[in-house]
Amino acid sequence: MRWAGALVNRVFGAVVLAVLLLVASTAAAIWWTARQDARPSSDAIVVLGSAQYNGVPSSIFAARLEHALSLWEDGVAPVVVTVGGKAAGDQFTEADAGRAYLEEAGIPGDSLLAVPEGVDTLESMRAVGAAYAERGWSTAVLVTDPWHAMRAERMAEDAGMEVTSSPTRQGPAVQTRTTQFRYILRETAAYLLYRATGESVAGAPGVG
Repeated sequence: MRWAGALVNRVFGAVVLAVLLLVASTAAAIWWTARQDARPSSDAIVVLGSAQYNGVPSSIFAARLEHALSLWEDGVAPVVVTVGGKAAGDQFTEADAGRAYLEEAGIPGDSLLAVPEGVDTLESMRAVGAAYAERGWSTAVLVTDPWHAMRAERMAEDAGMEVTSSPTRQGPAVQTRTTQFRYILRETAAYLLYRATGESVAGAPGVG
């Protein structure tokens, strides 16, 4: 029976190696995607929501909104879409807080679209996909944190959109190497969970 035990050990070792390679390759893909900056002419710029406090975007959210503002000023798209619902007890949605921020920054109201739905990235992308379908739009440039870009792109594509991403290079998510490493690990787990189950997780910025 030694051969049977040896076979089990080999199979187990092969499975462990395959899992490690999958995790490593996914993390590498997230790292690579985070460093891309694609901004083709599109139907809209879509800003992924993050925390807001009584209508005031958090520092992470504000960094995304400032980047979207810059893209709009550069003529990447005629419309900026803000997306995101609200937590229990909140008076404002992430989408509405983002829209107000951008309107105050100078983007006209008719160039802004708030989609106040979604407690995580998957729900938000499905809501934006529905809004796109209603308007006959197809292309989008996604604005989020670098480490979140690959999963957001995948979910948007699954929602029927043609997307690229232009991640923000500012804000807490990119301040230190330790922070970047932590976000990559969390996004690797979240991406693999989505690919395996089709589900998302709600949590800290860039993870939901």
